[in-house]
Amino acid sequence: MREKDLSLFDVRTDLILDDTIDENTLQLMNYKRRDINKEVVVEEFFIDKDKKLDYHRAPGYYKSVSFKDITDSTNFKVVEEAFTDELLSLFKDMEIDDEMSCLVIGLGNYKSTPDALGPKVAQKIIVTHHLLSFGSLEEGYRDTFSLVPGVTGSTGIETHAIILGVLEQIKPDFVIVVDALKTTKTSRMNQIIQISNSGIAPGSGVGNNRVLLSQESLSIPIISIGVPTIIDSVTIVMDTLSYIMKKIGYEKENMNHSLNKMKISRDYEYYNGTLTDDEKNKILGLVGTLDDSSLRQFILEVLNPLDYNFMVTPKEIDFLIDRMAFLLSQGINKALHKIKRQN
Repeated sequence: MREKDLSLFDVRTDLILDDTIDENTLQLMNYKRRDINKEVVVEEFFIDKDKKLDYHRAPGYYKSVSFKDITDSTNFKVVEEAFTDELLSLFKDMEIDDEMSCLVIGLGNYKSTPDALGPKVAQKIIVTHHLLSFGSLEEGYRDTFSLVPGVTGSTGIETHAIILGVLEQIKPDFVIVVDALKTTKTSRMNQIIQISNSGIAPGSGVGNNRVLLSQESLSIPIISIGVPTIIDSVTIVMDTLSYIMKKIGYEKENMNHSLNKMKISRDYEYYNGTLTDDEKNKILGLVGTLDDSSLRQFILEVLNPLDYNFMVTPKEIDFLIDRMAFLLSQGINKALHKIKRQN
């Protein structure tokens, strides 16, 4: 009997929040959650390399700042402050002090908007190393460098090799890497910042992984910062089917509620009830009864041979990338240089 190679249908995500984690694993990962307000949530995981944890993520800290909107100036400030606080918290966890020099690396392709986050952030970093030739830095400012290594498709050189060459010459004490990420949840696209010290693979956001950048591969402490800016067609199809089920299930339970008769409600987005297998079968046939893993595999089998599993990004991505690049650069600058926060 011929066996199907299921590895062809593996779905990779950069976000730890996309993973299905049971309660026991959460406890072993020292999971913590902090609600800043109704729309901004901070979550933290720690995977200890010395504990026997059956989990595929690399050991280290994972901190996530989730939000709904940063187009509003008030929301922007709340998210920026939460991001800055979590970055400073990771500095403390990694024993990074104010005297340590830092290289900020912006990964990605400036010519591709969804992949331009890293270069745009690096462009706004306050660099100070060149000023040391004129004397000491002003109090509160750290010795800082910035680098945009480009993409292998443009340079012909592995990003890892470029970074290693630069590190050999300037010898910073630690590295911050910023890149676009990939998610398997439509609701998280451009609405979450992940900070980690476990490493990052250049090109991961656009499904073109290169050599992993980590403390082991670079021989230097590394902090990765990323925002998911794209999703694939499979994710959109899966989320659409999920929302169909949620909407029908929600309306079934609330169809007699007087308030729901007078308005178009989006409450079903967070509906956690379930339809029976018979009800799912009536709505979507056998497809409706598949579990998430089987459904994703089936959709991949349908779309991949046709080359229809596109990488998709919102129509307003230009504005979102500029806004997010400004937020991340502000937060990084404040964490690195102890710049006074404006109220």
